Amino acid sequence: MQTKYKSVLLRGNLLIAAVLMALLAAYTPTLTDTLLIWLAAAWLTITALLLTFDHRRPATLPWQLLPSLLLAALLWGEPGRHVTWLWAWAMLLMLPQPRWVLLLGSLLALATWWPLRELLGLEQWVLSGLLLGALMLLGLSRALDLRARRQSALRRARLVPGLPLWPGERLPGDLALERKRCRREGVHAELLLLRVPRHRCWRLAQRLCRLTRSFERCYQLDATTLAAMLTSRHPEQAEERRALLWRSLESHGPGRAIALRALASLEDERRALAQQAADLEVIREPPDA
Repeated sequence: MQTKYKSVLLRGNLLIAAVLMALLAAYTPTLTDTLLIWLAAAWLTITALLLTFDHRRPATLPWQLLPSLLLAALLWGEPGRHVTWLWAWAMLLMLPQPRWVLLLGSLLALATWWPLRELLGLEQWVLSGLLLGALMLLGLSRALDLRARRQSALRRARLVPGLPLWPGERLPGDLALERKRCRREGVHAELLLLRVPRHRCWRLAQRLCRLTRSFERCYQLDATTLAAMLTSRHPEQAEERRALLWRSLESHGPGRAIALRALASLEDERRALAQQAADLEVIREPPDA
């Protein structure tokens, strides 16, 4: 099933859940609970309307933070009325999210279960805690499994469909393959590193992909660093291409162009880029290469 169909299905489920929450809010007698449930319905609606599934928007954004806080507020405000909502904590842990959100959700679940001792009685309170803990462990294992699958897929997949933009984990292996190819075919290749503002990273990444050739790969190393593998027939042609590319990008940030035969360590070059002034520095092949 393609991603767009999964997105439509999930969007529909979220809208149905928002309608159910709105109906529940209409029959809730207390004002505080009504406001909290309306907030939950609004959150579900906004999430459904803004929902996008592509490689640029990671599934680890802390989107579960707001419903976790709303659920905790409901259980603290009227625990006798909303005690069955306690089991929702396990569902909130099922999808991938940052570790600090997982930890916060677990602490909130403990904080909302602990005051229920007088309401449930000791035996039911202990049993509900054991069941809740087991369900939360199942949800956590599901979230970790999805996170591992997503990271494995991103190591193989392009970050932007239709553009040759790849994750930075692929770059070291591609560098070794490109060195072998250059020696075999006698061509000149260099690695272009760019440090860009965070808010312009994706726009410049797309422009970089369009300015390079179809067989040349571009990479996003982190939120502020882009890379591209440029291939030319000889160093003179590489000089012309590099100058034209630098003018067309208008990145206004530091850049480094390193001939692959002069590249000793990718990490050293990235550290040098971080300390470099806003200009393009070229590291050419050694004379005896």
